[in-house]
Amino acid sequence: MHTAKTQQMKLWLTGGLLAGGLMMAASAQAFTVISFGGASGDAMQQAYYGPFTQQTGKRVVPGDYNGELARIRAMVETGNVSWDLVEVESPELVRGCFEGMFEPIDWARLGLADELMDAAVEECGVGTFVWSTVLAYNADRLPRSPQSWADFWDVETFPGTRGLRRGAKYTLEFALMADGVPVDKVYDQLRTRAGVERAFAKLDELKDHIQWWEAGAQPPQWLVAGDVVMSSSYNGRIAAAQEEGRNLAITWAGSLYDLDYWAIVSGSAHVDTAYEFIRFSSQPDTQAAYSSRIPYGPVNPAALDLLEERQASRMPTASANLEGALAIDTEFWVDYGEELEQRFNAWASRL
Repeated sequence: MHTAKTQQMKLWLTGGLLAGGLMMAASAQAFTVISFGGASGDAMQQAYYGPFTQQTGKRVVPGDYNGELARIRAMVETGNVSWDLVEVESPELVRGCFEGMFEPIDWARLGLADELMDAAVEECGVGTFVWSTVLAYNADRLPRSPQSWADFWDVETFPGTRGLRRGAKYTLEFALMADGVPVDKVYDQLRTRAGVERAFAKLDELKDHIQWWEAGAQPPQWLVAGDVVMSSSYNGRIAAAQEEGRNLAITWAGSLYDLDYWAIVSGSAHVDTAYEFIRFSSQPDTQAAYSSRIPYGPVNPAALDLLEERQASRMPTASANLEGALAIDTEFWVDYGEELEQRFNAWASRL
């Protein structure tokens, strides 16, 4: 009986260890994609994650975070990498690439460089969608449509309070455009002391008419309530308000656009799958499927042809909307952002 019990115990332990090993192996085989979640994450689930699994048989384990690099840094430094592919904003992509948190992209292996917009091709990242900060207004409250940031500053023709993001980024660019600096010269100006002085002097002209926003939900709320007649705003927020029947409108000229990127975490055990997923999610049909669910622009221009005309016209990447738009200079804000934000905060505190 003792021998039988011993043998039974050995079988039980062996079976348990085998089952545990299989569970660990299954967990190790899971491919993890981390995004910012929310409505965008839901759109990714429908456009990317589910279809990718159906096509390849490879399971995607989605997750979300707030963009904090510290969590990724800790994984890479300890060698305990549990995230494979992450969505990152452009400044974090640059910092993470410099610090070795992300795998350099082998563009020859990926085979997409000629299919995507230029800004989507980075050393450690592949652009996945485009978002814009635009001039938005309440069409019920203005006598005519503002055409530029110069109109935004024109309080005589367009009386009323304006909304601007409380920060140097975006705000300084718009101030220089309002002062007549051509779009393609904005960052050349901001790299000079005289250009920075010019931007703040232009802000001085408008300071008594500004209501500062800090959350993306505020501009459409303020426009609808009549708290402001115009505001800088994220295009997706205005589109959502339009879907609710609000008569808000966008002036695309002088808009600032940027991308979010896919980045492969250094030390990922699923680099091959990551490349496969990026390739899948960058195709015209999958990009169109994502953009049809949320008004962020596809980085593959061919996707626009697959969208309904009304959908395509609302994208930052529509050719008409890109005309006169400015790509955010990520390197500039990585190099000068801290200094300019400190100066802006000191300036704003004196209002």
